[in-house]
Amino acid sequence: MNAVATGSELLVVGGGISGMTAALEAAECGRHVTLVERSPTLGGRTALLYRYFPKMCHPSCGLEINLRRIKANPRLRVITMAEVEAVSGSAGAYRVALKLRARYVNERCTGCGDCARAVQARIPNPSNYGLDDMPAAYLPHAMAYPQRYVIDPSIVGTEDGERARAACRVGAVDLEMADERIRLDVGSVIWATGWRPYDAVRIQPYGYDRFPDVITSLEFERLADPAGPTGGRLLRPSDGQPARRVAFIQCAGSRDENHLRHCSRICCMASLKQTQYVRESDPEARSTVYYIDIRAIDRFEDFYAMVQRDPGVAFVKSKVARIAAGTQGDLVLHGVDTEGTHRYENHHDLVVLAVGMEPETQGLELPADIVRDSSGFIEGCTGGGQFAAGAAASPLDVNRSVQSATAAALRAIQVVHKAAGAQA
Repeated sequence: MNAVATGSELLVVGGGISGMTAALEAAECGRHVTLVERSPTLGGRTALLYRYFPKMCHPSCGLEINLRRIKANPRLRVITMAEVEAVSGSAGAYRVALKLRARYVNERCTGCGDCARAVQARIPNPSNYGLDDMPAAYLPHAMAYPQRYVIDPSIVGTEDGERARAACRVGAVDLEMADERIRLDVGSVIWATGWRPYDAVRIQPYGYDRFPDVITSLEFERLADPAGPTGGRLLRPSDGQPARRVAFIQCAGSRDENHLRHCSRICCMASLKQTQYVRESDPEARSTVYYIDIRAIDRFEDFYAMVQRDPGVAFVKSKVARIAAGTQGDLVLHGVDTEGTHRYENHHDLVVLAVGMEPETQGLELPADIVRDSSGFIEGCTGGGQFAAGAAASPLDVNRSVQSATAAALRAIQVVHKAAGAQA
């Protein structure tokens, strides 16, 4: 293991919008910060959105500025493809063990894409949630930082790997690159590990694993994006035909003792936003939102009212009981309209599950002094030197995640400042 002495630093774990914000705020306050991200690029799930609500602008609005700030700040070091293996010590003096996975592409990479064009193997595209595939030598997405290609381990030691190496004119493809481990000494740790969508397969009555035209809200977001798997066309995965009758099922796995007990806060607004994608794709298309209640949290009531006025959007107050296959290749939603007190069997071309948010802390080996709530979100640290930011702490939208990250950075700075004063 290589030791890296960074006793005055902060460590931010997670390179999504929360981690980027926390790292930048601390670095711009004069602290030295290491930002680690386990994927090949920064941006997290925010980079995979088509648009934000309620302004309906593209995420590049915020990410581009943050990436520019990161590149310009000498106090901020970014390490991608890195995972925390262990944290020991106490506030002001933590020792962190990191594992760095091999990228098989070094710093010489110019982003030309010759390696991707040379290989024949293809792998599922994680940026599109597996809705399409991509070459086994790839740049994660257009806004990826660092702008450096990645060689999938599956082609290392194969003819395809050698094709990638031969195609690179600057010698950036390094198939002998190996995993390594390093140690950081830091004063405070900010956990900005983000969230993951609840596994829709577990919601058996909705048939996510049986019906290709039942997808999650995250997958629908990628379908709507011009940079997504269908070029922005809302097509049914089963047959590639346009989806003109789209159902949005709220609280898919949330507020349910059998799944997630908590409300994920963003799901209602995400679906309201996505009904506008349907409207834009085809003025004659129709959306139906099946809901328990609509939670337009914070100052989003105006956006909700605007969607309610849209004649192409209908609302059905109901917890959908089950989804079945229709006789015309469509899907049939069964349930009871609790306002009209009648049963329905409604036909739709595409069903979108507004799945809830689970913290990515599930499955992580967090330090023993980290306190989590019943849903796995980080509540705090008994030692006082580690903090949670964004969706690692609670289900939050982008705006609230940025606010949470700024607060976490300020708390971490206080810990480091206090530790430095004690050593002086």
